[in-house]
Amino acid sequence: MSHASKRLRYVLKRLLQAFPIVLAIVVVNFFLLHMAEGDAVDVLAGEAGSATPEYMAELRKKFGLDQPLPVQLLVYLKNVFTFDLGYSFRHEMPVLDLVLDRFIPTLLLMISTIILAVGVGIVLGLLAASGLNTWRDTMISVFALVTYATPLFWVGLMFIVIFSLNLGWFPTSGMKNVAAFNDPWSWANIKDVAHHLVLPTITLSLFYLALYTRLMRASMLEQAGMDYVTTARAKGLTERRIMFVHVLRNALLPVVTMAGVQVGALIGGSVIVESVFAWPGLGMLAFEALFARDLNLLLGIFLLSALLVVAVNLIVDIIYSSLDPRIEVG
Repeated sequence: MSHASKRLRYVLKRLLQAFPIVLAIVVVNFFLLHMAEGDAVDVLAGEAGSATPEYMAELRKKFGLDQPLPVQLLVYLKNVFTFDLGYSFRHEMPVLDLVLDRFIPTLLLMISTIILAVGVGIVLGLLAASGLNTWRDTMISVFALVTYATPLFWVGLMFIVIFSLNLGWFPTSGMKNVAAFNDPWSWANIKDVAHHLVLPTITLSLFYLALYTRLMRASMLEQAGMDYVTTARAKGLTERRIMFVHVLRNALLPVVTMAGVQVGALIGGSVIVESVFAWPGLGMLAFEALFARDLNLLLGIFLLSALLVVAVNLIVDIIYSSLDPRIEVG
């Protein structure tokens, strides 16, 4: 069987394994959210100032909240299998349309954050490990420690004060200017979105950059003490070739693993950054839905997040097999 066929079979096998995991996540999230006090009807009644018991009962019947919890779960699962995530009473539109609309900004923020954090973290970790116990190693270690310990919301606010208000280099909030461009794929629109993306990306990536820097440094030092490095030196290979061809490739494995695991944390961490910069993504949407008790919307966000984490971890496994030929995907 060819390598491509093995990889295809592996992907299909992982997708089949992911199905019960996603199903379990959907069920657990459903019960956890419904165990909390209050529902959408309570929020609507509170905003209206007053509501009769008859009106509230009518609203619960309209939203299907008058049914027993197991019945509500079965109805919800049936709807999910038909790609119907329900209706958001707060935004007065289908949950699927709303979540997909906000998914693009979050995906932009996540991809740019991962690229920046992993890329710069690998470089800094490599520089620190190659200059062990020198001033370079000390400066990089101190930088990683400071960025790891600094709260994200404070970093975001300081960036706004310095680079937006004082210097005027970047916008303070939003994803694009009020005067939106008609063509979303035009160069002017792409440039405008990228301009708004700079500060949120740097803010969110600083915390994860510190993790990848420390992990890459430790991984490089661990691999440098392995027997295969001693063998490579005995064969007369240069230190540069040993470092970049042999050690670096194996040292990347823990970093790739961490990047896959951190995808779920990125969605949670983006809530703070999206709030500070008013970035219209899933994090901000989940924050609003939580206070509005918009359970259908929260469940839709959690489902999409679970699918995203599963997909990213599948990609990580495939990258793993490319970095280390000893790992078979078949």
